[in-house]
Amino acid sequence: MFAIPLGPEGAELRPLETWHAAEFLAHVERGRDFIGTYIGFVDAVVSEDTARDLLHRYATKRAADEGYLYGIWTGCERPGGGTLVGGVLFRVFDAATGVCEIGCWLEPAGTGRGLVTRACRVLADWAFHERGMHRVEWWAAAGNTASTAVARRLGMTREAVLRESNPRGGVRHDMEGWAVLAHEWDAPKDGAPRA
Repeated sequence: MFAIPLGPEGAELRPLETWHAAEFLAHVERGRDFIGTYIGFVDAVVSEDTARDLLHRYATKRAADEGYLYGIWTGCERPGGGTLVGGVLFRVFDAATGVCEIGCWLEPAGTGRGLVTRACRVLADWAFHERGMHRVEWWAAAGNTASTAVARRLGMTREAVLRESNPRGGVRHDMEGWAVLAHEWDAPKDGAPRA
């Protein structure tokens, strides 16, 4: 398969496949409390079988061109090596309407390095330039400041706040909706070329 470098520290973006179930489960176990603060799939991933089930659902979505799932690995000195520390996905991909939604998660060992921002740029570039999508969306709990900061770094505009719409961990979270349009994605920011 492919591996896209995500920076000088040996991080890579790769497809997250059903055969990664054991590695995916180990990753979820390392970051369960941290990831689970805002991300619900960790509740369902409790065994290698349930990890495989989630990965299989995304393989089915990919086959239908309705969603895609990628892992972020660090320490990739050899092909296929490294440690899975998070991921990005097209949670929704609707080629007919030209609208998709990107999402992300990381365990603590993957934070603070810009990995998600770089990985999401890869996904948005592909969506706009290869697939001709018109709109890329991003939904995040308002309290998830790391996630909303990624949306800002991607040049997205906050368009909506759905008050107390997402119950998670006994708390009802406001959800912020962010988006960037194809013509905005390639536009220079503040007179400088987009990095």
